[in-house]
Amino acid sequence: MAWIKVVEPPEATGELKQEYDAATERAGKVFNILKVQSLNPAALQASMQMYRTTMFGPSGLSRAEREMLATVVSWANHCFY
Repeated sequence: MAWIKVVEPPEATGELKQEYDAATERAGKVFNILKVQSLNPAALQASMQMYRTTMFGPSGLSRAEREMLATVVSWANHCFY
């Protein structure tokens, strides 16, 4: 198994802390999928913007349909988070 160095929430500062705080407010914790991007806060911020646009922006799909697609893709990829 590969290990990736991450910045844990108590150690986060600046832009990374802002992203972690937003994640905690949104989901109650900082998931590992965000932590693996912690060494590059600008990339994490761009990733979260893409997520917000995909999940909450204008679309022909409902919010429930988007969540269902995300769940099915995660399951197919054996990602249980």
